[in-house]
Amino acid sequence: MGPGEAREDGTADRLASRGVFFPSFARSHKRAAAHRGGATPSIASITTIASIIFPGGAGTAEEFLYLLGILMHPDNTGLPFPVVLTGPKSAAPYLEQLHAFVGATLGEAAQRHYQIIIDNPAEVARQMTQGLKEVKLFRRERNDAFHFNWLLRIEESFQRPFDPTHANMASLQLSHALPPHELAANLRRAFSGIVAGNVKDKGIRLIEQHGPYEIHGDPEIMAPLDKLLNAFVEQHRMKLPGGAAYVPCYRVVR
Repeated sequence: MGPGEAREDGTADRLASRGVFFPSFARSHKRAAAHRGGATPSIASITTIASIIFPGGAGTAEEFLYLLGILMHPDNTGLPFPVVLTGPKSAAPYLEQLHAFVGATLGEAAQRHYQIIIDNPAEVARQMTQGLKEVKLFRRERNDAFHFNWLLRIEESFQRPFDPTHANMASLQLSHALPPHELAANLRRAFSGIVAGNVKDKGIRLIEQHGPYEIHGDPEIMAPLDKLLNAFVEQHRMKLPGGAAYVPCYRVVR
């Protein structure tokens, strides 16, 4: 199983049926929703009650920030939604760097929405089991469904796909003047653009035509963003190892 990928032997489907999803599995829901003409970013979130996230790259960071943006919305305060970031010891740098980035940009309040458990799958299972008990109790007390997040507030802006043009990337508002959940959403859009520039045909063509995306924002946000992205490059998380060296599709403007 590669970084950030759910197993293809049916494990992901069984977990998803219990309300737990992997980031890569959530993306498959998005593609299906896009095919049906649905509001693509919210499909996994409205049917999921917990999340286990494994190490990946910019795409995993994008999904994680999207989820944080939803959970940090003031209307979702107090709504239980267990989130665990986990992986083997070799994944510790990725998880710790992502955690540090969240703290530097979104603050300690954002960090309280998830746990990091390294190289201890039994503890992940214990924490998730306890978290799901809390979810069930919360829903029973409110006579809420177990198969759909009726109480979860997902603003319309979170349901609209981001078009990573150069103009849209350059105009992203990455500032602490924003409410934290909106800043999380815009950081997610920045990572979405980087993913597009790395691996998606339209994004790659735009980079070839106009050069790298420019990402602007407050210096205290740009510095940790640049640090995290450089770490992804050094750890070969922007492209598979081997072949030509990775050429960034973005430029962080400080």
